[in-house]
Amino acid sequence: MRYTVSVLNAHAHLFAVTLQIDRPAKHQRVSLPVWIPGSYLVREFSQNLQALSASQHGAAVALKQLDKHRWQAQCEADQPLELRYEVYAFDASVRTAFLDASRGFFNATSLCLRVLGQEDLPHALELAPAPTLSTWQVATGLTPHRVDAQGFGQYLAENYDELADCPVEMGAFWSASFTAAGVEHRFVVAGAGPWMDGERLIADTRRICETQIAFWHGKQAPPFSHYVFMLYASADGYGGLEHRNSTALICQRADLPRPAAPGEKTAPLKATDGYTTLLGLISHEYFHTWNVKRLRPAEFARYDYDTENYTELLWFFEGFTSYYDDLMLRRAGLIDDTAYLQLVAKTINQVQQTPGRLVQTVAQASFDAWVKYYRMTENTPNATVSYYTKGSLVALCLDLTLRAEGHTSLDAVMRELWQRCEGGPMREADLLRALKRLGKRSFDADIAAWVHSTDELPLSSLLQAHGVKVSHDKAPLAQQLGLRVSETNGTLVLKQVLRGGAAEAAGLAAGDEWLGVEFPASTPGDTAEAWRIHKLEDVPPVRARRPQLTALVSRDKRLLRLPLAWPTESLTVRLATGEAAPVAAWLGAAP
Repeated sequence: MRYTVSVLNAHAHLFAVTLQIDRPAKHQRVSLPVWIPGSYLVREFSQNLQALSASQHGAAVALKQLDKHRWQAQCEADQPLELRYEVYAFDASVRTAFLDASRGFFNATSLCLRVLGQEDLPHALELAPAPTLSTWQVATGLTPHRVDAQGFGQYLAENYDELADCPVEMGAFWSASFTAAGVEHRFVVAGAGPWMDGERLIADTRRICETQIAFWHGKQAPPFSHYVFMLYASADGYGGLEHRNSTALICQRADLPRPAAPGEKTAPLKATDGYTTLLGLISHEYFHTWNVKRLRPAEFARYDYDTENYTELLWFFEGFTSYYDDLMLRRAGLIDDTAYLQLVAKTINQVQQTPGRLVQTVAQASFDAWVKYYRMTENTPNATVSYYTKGSLVALCLDLTLRAEGHTSLDAVMRELWQRCEGGPMREADLLRALKRLGKRSFDADIAAWVHSTDELPLSSLLQAHGVKVSHDKAPLAQQLGLRVSETNGTLVLKQVLRGGAAEAAGLAAGDEWLGVEFPASTPGDTAEAWRIHKLEDVPPVRARRPQLTALVSRDKRLLRLPLAWPTESLTVRLATGEAAPVAAWLGAAP
């Protein structure tokens, strides 16, 4: 199978693709995946495919569309078959394909038809340079075969799975390389301003990579010969998608590191919250190189690109990765104990503010990712819990429990799983066996309570036993009311109304525009008192201590008056170092 991808029209966002099949079957079938591994939603990539045609011996071959994403060519067997088509690419996410005059990006799952029955044969990808885009370069994890200095030319993949697992970035991007544990890593950034501090980005990323390789392998080599980070810096975006020897990332341009301004100290500047978030994303996707791309659910031993692939283990593969992403920043020396504990507290509060944690287990949430996590609605926080955030807290509880009992740590369990499963498919039973062997007891009851029930996690007691001071602050007003809102240009719109909160009891609903508040007359004969509000924080000053008010809202262009009983004060968790020694023993653990 040989694919040629070229820029047909950058302004129209069209790639041209030619697929040559040397030895097709009679009536060869082809299909385009409906989803991309790592992002658990049927995305129907075929909606962007157009102008498909086929030929053999220079003559047209009839094509029959079988369903939404499969076609059959009425061709002869074992005679070269050529298919030509176009793909519209204007999704700037990490999951699909994008093309304009400034950059191009694609995953093969969006551009490359699968030749059914021949997926395990070698595949070649030819990237054709565009004469009008002479400054463009190429970055990809694929193995180069015959390429020019800018990276255009032919790349090889052992099979379709490898082709699908190596995205391609094209453009006039910033690029730098570094070595971690003897392995070359390349980092490319598209969309960055000239002010970006590339040296700091590379130095910090190297520390993350070295820390993680040492975590998994000590002084041994990692299971890849080269690695590519592909980061797109946009005005407003965030996300990442893991691959076997690369990752595609998106961040806000403002979150990139900046060098010291004239007059500032030349010592490393304190990381902004946005840059720390970016480093956490880099750490998360790099950790996936081991945990989900190699060590992976048994159900993902071989991907089925035609339909949903279900597993109850995303709490482990995404949740445990979410536990280790920030912990690796701490161990790499990129954040301190205080910053790390603030990140843990943020996760705890996110989970505690999700009523769905009492409705659905984190194992069920993993299975339902296809219809709930990736199809969020106004009711999502009431119906489900994130397997990222609660999964990371399950990992925290396991790690602290193992350390408290004195036999092992979650670090050792992860490496035991890597060895036991030979860096391949695993089941929950494999985790339970590793926990029992290293932890010297059965953890079946712990996993049942934390993963397969909606019981609360024993976070406070475990954290306090490891020297962490657990205290509480007054919750933000939105949380006290049971709301998630949007405050834009002086307009207050309710995005989500949380189950069991004061807002729900008052009859407020998602989509309402909250216009004002009204209070009854203080004395008989007086008029009611009403105030216009533009944001939630406008309410407390006018409410004073009055326990009742009426919310004035617009719903479907109707004006409603909804009595609202002011809630009792609710709290959020705050974490800080109480005893330095046990905190350091946990957070600064050597690999």
